[in-house]
Amino acid sequence: MLIIFIIGTAGSGKSFLTAAFIDWLRIQKQNVATVNMDPGAYTLPYAPDIDVRDYVSVQKLMEEYKLGPNGALLMAADLIAEEAERLGREIEALKPDMALVDTPGQMELFAFRASGPYIVNEISKEPKAILYLFDSVFSASPLNYVSNMFLSAAVYNRFFVPQTYVLSKCDLLPPEDVDRIVDWSANPEALESAIEEELSGTRRLLSRDMMHAIYRLGLRFLLVPVSAKTNDGFINLNAALERIATEGEKFTT
Repeated sequence: MLIIFIIGTAGSGKSFLTAAFIDWLRIQKQNVATVNMDPGAYTLPYAPDIDVRDYVSVQKLMEEYKLGPNGALLMAADLIAEEAERLGREIEALKPDMALVDTPGQMELFAFRASGPYIVNEISKEPKAILYLFDSVFSASPLNYVSNMFLSAAVYNRFFVPQTYVLSKCDLLPPEDVDRIVDWSANPEALESAIEEELSGTRRLLSRDMMHAIYRLGLRFLLVPVSAKTNDGFINLNAALERIATEGEKFTT
């Protein structure tokens, strides 16, 4: 079993990717499960097999502790850590080949609090991976793209599990713009050229230095372009996850 945590900035399409990818995987006859890890979600575009809202209620926390929405979300994120082992047992009871974990819309609630790495470590001893989403519309400029690189490097530093990078919502951009962003991810020289041509002053200096710092760490961010609307890219995404989980072998036969 591979447990996959889907992480990205607010609005990057985590829940819609979860919904579309789970449907696609099931059509491929793969045994998969979905886990909603967002205690503040009002509605979801899929029916989760396991739902953290069954254990932690943001509304109840607001009422009991007289908290606002943000305070209740912070408290809920920490309380979820106490349920990590129970959530893990629920996942294992379903015996999936793959479990997709849809993390909170506000990335910092999961990635940048102590509870996030604890949950990832304690939820199961099975292999884990992270899908980090680069919002294609946000990442269309070299300034924003480098900012996203830095965020994804910070996420990797928090969890230290294999990480696959997804360029989400590709249907919102012309194909040539998608190709351009993917080229940045595969070719550092192309990204540096875009920084030099499109940015100026402090923005150029910072973006170039940030890019060089990340690459000096040996990190690479080869993007898999996908669309939850059209299912484009799901074959390549599935292949990337299979390489992590089974060194290229199929999950199912």
